[in-house]
Amino acid sequence: MEDPIAPTTADATRMTPTDVVLRGLEEILPALRDLYRDVHANPELSMQEQRTAGIAAQSLERAGYDVTPGVGGTGVVGLLANGEGPTVMLRADMDALPVEEATGLPYASTATATDAAGNAVPVMHACGHDLHVAWLIGATTLLAEARDAWRGTVLAAFQPAEETAEGAQAMIDDGLFDRFPRPHVILGQHVMPAPAGRIGYRSGVTQAAADSLEVRLFGRGAHGSMPESSVDPIVMAAATVLRLQTIVSREVAATQAAVVTVGALQAGAKANVIPDEALLRINVRSFDEAVRRRVLDAIERIVIAEAQASGAPQPPRITATEHYPLTVNEPAATARVAAALRARFGDERVHELPAPLSASEDFGSFGTEWEVPSVFWYVGGTDPDQYRRAEQAGRVADDIPTNHHPAFAPVIDPTLETGVQAMVAAALDSFAHPARAGGFVAA
Repeated sequence: MEDPIAPTTADATRMTPTDVVLRGLEEILPALRDLYRDVHANPELSMQEQRTAGIAAQSLERAGYDVTPGVGGTGVVGLLANGEGPTVMLRADMDALPVEEATGLPYASTATATDAAGNAVPVMHACGHDLHVAWLIGATTLLAEARDAWRGTVLAAFQPAEETAEGAQAMIDDGLFDRFPRPHVILGQHVMPAPAGRIGYRSGVTQAAADSLEVRLFGRGAHGSMPESSVDPIVMAAATVLRLQTIVSREVAATQAAVVTVGALQAGAKANVIPDEALLRINVRSFDEAVRRRVLDAIERIVIAEAQASGAPQPPRITATEHYPLTVNEPAATARVAAALRARFGDERVHELPAPLSASEDFGSFGTEWEVPSVFWYVGGTDPDQYRRAEQAGRVADDIPTNHHPAFAPVIDPTLETGVQAMVAAALDSFAHPARAGGFVAA
């Protein structure tokens, strides 16, 4: 099948470096498709990505990279020095989720694993990290095969545990900044439920910060027939959940945004037994640090006040369990990446997003803590005809599975090819027009 994105001229002198590097894509696509199906069928939970990390390391080694495994646990870093020039970091995450797959795909996962709490759980690549791995393997392979087209150093990072907000920080804590050269720019991408082949980006804040909290409410248990002898933690928890809903509606301005979700309320085991404790798991999304602080303070105030109002025998215990920073795209570097993507795909396939996504990522930790520009963009993975039908019927939210859904199943073509092309195009433009590594300021 003819590539509609390929150059229309046979004149090699008119080919861009991106054209030159991507000439090898058609040849490696069959193997990349097989690799993607294999990783999808064999998902691994956060910090357990041994097999996936091995595949990444072997691919980098075959391509001629200097490979360092075990960075931050299961992370893999590949380094390819190719003369004088900037260092460009390319990142992909590797972990899957404790979700039972319901896609019906012939390569669907039937895997199970033991999670960090010791529970046996099903495992699925419900967020597309299998595609991210294949994209980065494809891009690093092509860059290694066409070294005459660019100069500089590729720093490829296969990151563990994005889903638990551990992986980026684990790699940083394991000496990422000391063991490898400081990049001039950090690039990453994510598959999303949008028409396959389309790309979205945004300058500045592009994804929300996220905080997860565990709240343990203490009551006094009793027989269900004698509630007067109890301090009922279930009633306490229910009142707390309802009161938490007022934070966004009454404490966050209409011009600002936040999300407060109670994802779990666990208490008791029998209808006629009032338990001693109740557990809430709360998730917060925010796009501004002042709003984030206001929401977290409000949660603490409400939880404590409801416990006091219920006559709790001891104060509640509030524990922060996860934190994702804001994902912020450096404006000048983002403008250059967007121009490179448009040059490759055309204006009709590359769109600026009108607002940040409420999803969260730990990708931003690399740029923030390394103090270098970073750019993160989004690649559609939904069958375009399916998406168009849902859009025409006003049923996108009903009919298009999102990331983390048991039926989330990006179409391989053209999603796989698009992601490889996008990463190569952005990387080569960054080699040609490097940002300054200090102060987040583009050159």
